[in-house]
Formats: sequence, C-alpha cells, structure tokens
Amino acid sequence: MILRHFKELQAFLASPKNIVIIGHRNPDGDAMGSTLGLVHYFEKKGHKAQVLIPNEHPEFLRWMPGVENIYRFEKQNSQAHRSIRNSEIIFLLDFNALHRVGDDMAKTLNAYENDFALIDHHQQPDEFRYMYSDTSMCSTCQMVYHFIEMMGDIDLIDENIATCLYTGIMTDTGSFRFRSTTSTTHRVIADLIDKGAKNDRIHGNVYDSNSYGRLQLLGQALRNLVEIPQYKTAYITINDQEKVDNNFQKGDTEGVVNYALSLSGVVFAAIFIEDREQKIIKISFRSKGAFSVNQFARNYFNGGGHDNAAGGRSELNMHETIEKFQSLLPQYKNELQASYEE
Repeated sequence: MILRHFKELQAFLASPKNIVIIGHRNPDGDAMGSTLGLVHYFEKKGHKAQVLIPNEHPEFLRWMPGVENIYRFEKQNSQAHRSIRNSEIIFLLDFNALHRVGDDMAKTLNAYENDFALIDHHQQPDEFRYMYSDTSMCSTCQMVYHFIEMMGDIDLIDENIATCLYTGIMTDTGSFRFRSTTSTTHRVIADLIDKGAKNDRIHGNVYDSNSYGRLQLLGQALRNLVEIPQYKTAYITINDQEKVDNNFQKGDTEGVVNYALSLSGVVFAAIFIEDREQKIIKISFRSKGAFSVNQFARNYFNGGGHDNAAGGRSELNMHETIEKFQSLLPQYKNELQASYEE
C-alpha cells in the first residue's frame, strides 16, 4: 500500500475547498460508485465538489444517486473546464495515470497547476502529490470507504454514500465472487447495508435491467465464442456490424468476457470488440489463478489493470488482432497449464 502525505491532505481538507473528482474513460460501476460516493461525502463536509467523467456512462448505472449532476467532458466541455479551472485540488479515482481519461481531457489535466490526489487499486500508478494506492483492494469503492474511515468520518456515511460504494464493490468483485473479495470486504459491505444500502435493489438495478438488444448481443457473443483447450483459453469477438444489428448501447458488453472464463477448464479469457469510431479493437482480459493478464496486456496490447482482470487495445483489424493473440499463446502454455489447480 502507498499512503503519501495523508496527514497533509487531511489538514488541507479541514476547511471548505473547491474540489473536482474525476473517473476514467468509459466508466464502470467502480468508477461511478467511487466518484459519486466521494462527492456525497465531501458535500456533507461542506466542500464544493464536482464529478467529471470523460464520456458517457452506461445505461444500467443511470439510477445512482447524484448521477444527474455529473459533467461529461466530451459533451459539457465548457462546464468541465470551468470546474477544473476553479478547483483547488483534483481527486483521481479508479485509474492510475492521466492518459486513462483520453487524450483531450489528459491535455487539460497535464496543464493543471494545483495538486492531484489519487485513490486507486490498479498496478503501477503514476506519481502524484497525494496518493492512496493499494493493489490488494478489490475496488476503489472499498478504498473510498477506508479513506472516509481514516478521515474519522465513518459515521457520515449515509444511504446515498452507502449505495454508491456498495454498487462499485459489487460490480468490481463480480458480486463478491472474485479472489480479491476478502473478509474485510464483507465487513465493509455489512456496514454499508447497515447504513442504508439496499442490496437487493442495487443488484436488480445493475443486473436485472437488460434491454432486448443487450440480450440479443449477448447471444451473438456466445455464438462467437472460441475455445482453445490446449492453452486453457477462450475468447469472444464482437464486430461493429453485430453491435449495430443489436442496437448496441454503452455498457452492453460489460461482463460478457466472464462467460468465456466460466467454461470448465479455462483459465484465460478475452473479448475483442471492434470500435470503428476510434479505429481500434477494445480488449478485456480475465484469468484465474497465477496467470497475470495485467502483464500480458501491458506487454502486447497497450493496456494493464490487475493480475486477474485487465484491458487493452489493438490498432490492427479484428482478424490481425486475433492472429496476434493466438500466436502469443504457445509461449505461455506452461504458465497457463499451471495457473489454476482445479
């Protein structure tokens, strides 16, 4: 764990400040939950706080308390710039480097003259003045809970904060089934429920609100599933036309890669999603056991993340990207065979 200049940050926040809180591009449940949970906390402390995200958030997260007050950098550019310009500190949540917000927003942040405070659980973070980095944590939302705890304000967690933090922990742990879910995580979750998080309603809002198109796209993704048994690997492809045919909305492919990982005997899974607008193939990797998809993504696909969950991108076309991926597997055969004991 890295905890840098916490006492100094605590003293800085002892009086009301203008604060901006930023999540990463293509925000997921943990990015949304942590930024919204923190903004509710800061507002209760008397600060003026504003959440900024680089682009649109998924439909299944639009119910979250406070989501209507978020500025999206791509669509509310002038408001976002004004908030950054007027802020005294910027909190960076659920990402480890400024380029994770996209090129345009990164340029704005690189020109920022005040300090940044990082709260994040991804590996190999960049250096910032204030840092709370812990790669052992299951989610940034759990870290926000502990940040509030370290600030001595655990009693300030109300239903809105609890709901936001519960959402991020739930989504980033696959409903508490991933290895990163610890006994401490469960104690945090219990406290959030005690403080007002309605677990059944949150789960329903996130997982039981599928559109017809999303389920049709999932069916197409499963038809595209390919298993490579000799490498304990499986992957899914989704091209742009398949997205159009199934009325694709942002967030519709969230979690689909886990279906590939759920195959018996598979320890390494990937999903390759064509994005013609950005002219890239977006990739998500998942693994079981000791095989590090973080290192794999960093080495070959301009990405990174966690040992068992990471993302990447390819500027090759779909066919070339799959060929590259398959060509890499033989050198990892022994690692994949030994990665997970059944």
